Amino acid sequence: MFKRTGKNKGHTYIIAEISANHCQNFRRAVNLIKKAKACGVDAVKFQTYTPDSLTIDHDNKYFKIRHPKWGGQTLYELYKKAYTPWKWFGRLKKAADHLGIDFFSTAFDKQAVDLLEGLNVGMHKIASFELVDLDLIEYAAGTGKPIIMSTGMASIAEIKDAMDTARKAGAKDITLLKCVSSYPTEPEDMNLATIPDMKKRFNCSVGLSDHTLGIGVAVAAVTLGATVVEKHFTDCQSSSSPDSFFSLTPSDMRSMVDSIRTAEKSIGNVYYGISKKEKTSRVFRRSLFAVRDIKKGERFTENNIRSIRPAYGLSPKHIKKVLGKKAARNIPKGSPLKKYMIAK
Repeated sequence: MFKRTGKNKGHTYIIAEISANHCQNFRRAVNLIKKAKACGVDAVKFQTYTPDSLTIDHDNKYFKIRHPKWGGQTLYELYKKAYTPWKWFGRLKKAADHLGIDFFSTAFDKQAVDLLEGLNVGMHKIASFELVDLDLIEYAAGTGKPIIMSTGMASIAEIKDAMDTARKAGAKDITLLKCVSSYPTEPEDMNLATIPDMKKRFNCSVGLSDHTLGIGVAVAAVTLGATVVEKHFTDCQSSSSPDSFFSLTPSDMRSMVDSIRTAEKSIGNVYYGISKKEKTSRVFRRSLFAVRDIKKGERFTENNIRSIRPAYGLSPKHIKKVLGKKAARNIPKGSPLKKYMIAK
């Protein structure tokens, strides 16, 4: 899925994470898929869990949430508002297929993997919080499909355990996502320099799961080698969705996609020298010119020749060799200096 060869080489795979932004309204979920497609992303992603598959319905101190946006409720209450009804998934996949956009989802347990396998999704996603659930990783990787794993909060040892588990289970196409599991994330906490190190250390494709506000971090990640960018997507940041406050609107998503595609073009290859488009600009370099009328036999000085624009004369690097020598002919002011004008 993420092999960058041929015409797809250099193409960043961009995922619109719809998550809870459907507000448990099926029509809105489908509309978000349509809007994501219009923004030019490659895929839409949902999350496959139920409140009971993630936690228990309990209100003691261990289950209370402390967060500026989500606080004042239990984990169960939050997940009950945020989850995607499982009966939707078949129809959501069909809607995405009809639009020609990839569809997949984050599986939070084995039953979720089974549901998604029944829909023949193209890949599986493991969330940052589940990266330490090696049993789940083994099960998802055992499908043989590409697997994406977010790495928020994870140590090198934990990422290695997850990679080893996935590879041992048969996964051949693995992508790790650099991620910080805070909502929203401050740009200074992203440490994007980890992306090339992660790619080298774990010998796999590396992308970004981005919870910062705006698009700058995502574009920067692409210049550092990110092959996948995942960003939360909403049709209204003021909606009642738990995730809308750190999600991109359609106009912002379109801007991100366009900026990433521009960044891809700009990366290119290691190259020194003049480009095709620079050839017409080269004439505006400096060169040696007569800045006064110079008579035959007169010596060249800093008063009668200078390095100025444009570049029709000798290169400025020759000025020390020319100074003190005599003119081989009369040279009118404004003439580019040539070798034949210098007496031997």
